Amino acid sequence: MPSQPSKALETFPNPQPQRDYLIALNCPEFTCLCPKTGQPDFATIALRYIPDERCVELKSFKLYLWSFRQEGAFHEAITNRILDDLVAVLAPRFIEVRGEFNVRGGISTTIIATQGDLRP
Repeated sequence: MPSQPSKALETFPNPQPQRDYLIALNCPEFTCLCPKTGQPDFATIALRYIPDERCVELKSFKLYLWSFRQEGAFHEAITNRILDDLVAVLAPRFIEVRGEFNVRGGISTTIIATQGDLRP
């Protein structure tokens, strides 16, 4: 059976919880809908985080991002929602979600939402 979009984010135990290390994910195929016109919006969603006890499972994150494909929302709302949902399941030491949205109406948009302190 093929995969389906899902809002369920799965996690697994951090294999090195005693160490600060940065996990970076780059998702260049994100799509959602413009809430005003219904036209598709395309973006790269970049995630950086320092895990505490949990790490996000990559397939569930892919299916989670896919679940936005038919939703209309402003770029600011989507980027902050992704941050909030990840914070809820991971409780990371630091997290940054960067939404780099392609040109719409002659303007590209980059939204950066963070929580916690980035340690060197």
